[in-house]
Amino acid sequence: MDASRPGTPGATRACPHCREMILESAAVCPACKHHVRFEPGAQGAAVDTGHTPLSIEGSFRNPADDIAWEYSVVVAIRDDKGKEIARKLIGVGALKPDEVRSFSLSVEMAPARGKSAPARSTLAKPAAAPPSKPTSPGSPGSPMRGGGLRR
Repeated sequence: MDASRPGTPGATRACPHCREMILESAAVCPACKHHVRFEPGAQGAAVDTGHTPLSIEGSFRNPADDIAWEYSVVVAIRDDKGKEIARKLIGVGALKPDEVRSFSLSVEMAPARGKSAPARSTLAKPAAAPPSKPTSPGSPGSPMRGGGLRR
């Protein structure tokens, strides 16, 4: 699911209470609101160290004279190129005539804690080894030793 190593921004772990996948840096699980790690100064069920750049709330009412309608709540996350990187079915249900459902979606963001992302200069390829004298197939330093490529 997540290729990030522990301690790096974006690393995840399972909440010990509800088993949802959460950020490793979270002190409070955003799904079940339980504390998952002690953090000095944390009071109540949530610690506000960031902001909410997206918050949507809405409700739907099925008209009293209509038939039952079914719904599926799906959340998809896309990267800057439009490629879907995550998709989750949140819930399903039905609205009977004259019934109401309310929905809310929020994205909470906070600065990453722990190790910072490596600087660009450390991501560069290592310098190439100085050229050595060529080897012939079958010689001790050759990848063709033994009559073929190793797999």
